[in-house]
Amino acid sequence: MRLYQLDAFTDRLFAGNPAAVCPLTEWLPDETMQQIAAENNLAETAFYTHNPATGRYHIRWFTPTVEVDLCGHATLATAYVIFSLEPFSGNVDEIYLDSRSGELKVCRQGDWLVLDFPSDTLQRANVQPPALLSGLEQRPLEIYKGKSDYLLVYGSQAEIENLNPNFRELASVPARGVIVTAPGVDSPGESGVDFVSRFFAPQSGVDEDPVTGSAHTTLIPYWAERLGKTELTARQISRRGGYLRCKHNGERVDIAGQVKLYMTADIHVG
Repeated sequence: MRLYQLDAFTDRLFAGNPAAVCPLTEWLPDETMQQIAAENNLAETAFYTHNPATGRYHIRWFTPTVEVDLCGHATLATAYVIFSLEPFSGNVDEIYLDSRSGELKVCRQGDWLVLDFPSDTLQRANVQPPALLSGLEQRPLEIYKGKSDYLLVYGSQAEIENLNPNFRELASVPARGVIVTAPGVDSPGESGVDFVSRFFAPQSGVDEDPVTGSAHTTLIPYWAERLGKTELTARQISRRGGYLRCKHNGERVDIAGQVKLYMTADIHVG
């Protein structure tokens, strides 16, 4: 089977978030797809199928340990594969993918790919798991709970940069992962952004994810309301780093990024 590895949410290699993408003519057993993801040992491996009769695609995402309901960077990478690397005869700039999170749309706008994802809903977390605070040590200004993740808001980008999580503690937090965020600032040699973030998910087999598209379904509604604007720019300030253009559309959000192809390979299973 063909396997691609790509760096998502970046315009250069060895940055952004690596993802593997495996096109399938029919679904493999779940156990086999999980084993392939574990063998790849990347934050996400995406598998997709295509129905030529309807023109629709179906996508699934696996970390090295679990299947997840939604993944942004692997969807971005998959769209790049469909648009640019595999035979494609549909709408030249738009595809639809069925998933565990419903219908997802990806549009191509020049060198940018735009994910159309459902917005997350947030509630203040008045009661927090003890490991949430002990795992990060530095207390946030606000704590929210979305459908899958906790969102912790800090006062400055420096606080986000200086966090040194205890991943063993965070692994016991009952959530997919923990998002930390703060207002963005100008950085030397870089343009300023509206907000920055990091994402920790030892519960899902990934201590720190380099760039997390799905986390921005939570971040965008929060920052759109707080800043009073619908179009935002964001940077995930992991070691590899990534840049995103974002738009809040009410019940949906647009998350735009670029992709660089790193590797094309064949894998042999069975």
